[in-house]
Amino acid sequence: MEAVAKLRNNPSSPRKTRLVVDLIRGKKIGDALAILKFHKKESAGKLEKLLLSAINNWEQKNNLKADEGHELYVKSVSVDQGATMKRFLPAPQGRAYRLRKRSNHITLTVDSKVPVEFQSAAETESAD
Repeated sequence: MEAVAKLRNNPSSPRKTRLVVDLIRGKKIGDALAILKFHKKESAGKLEKLLLSAINNWEQKNNLKADEGHELYVKSVSVDQGATMKRFLPAPQGRAYRLRKRSNHITLTVDSKVPVEFQSAAETESAD
């Protein structure tokens, strides 16, 4: 079973964020977290937090721990363009330069390579 985490209106350009996203797509979560922790781009910190959120969503959805041999990996990551704020910068001779402050939306999906048997909360309590 897969779990999804979304980050909306991230104040970074989609082009810069895609450079970091391409490094973690398809990797195991341990490898992806290590890459994001030591990468120097600003988007890496936000992606690390988003990946931890997706892992937590997977744990809550399946009522299991991620580190118990389920081989979680980053199934898909997409970066879409968000809203663009338009500003002006003063230029010589009474002109103005247009500034576009771009943002993006990130959707990250985590899945398990090992099939997960679904157990309801009642079955889990009775097994203990």
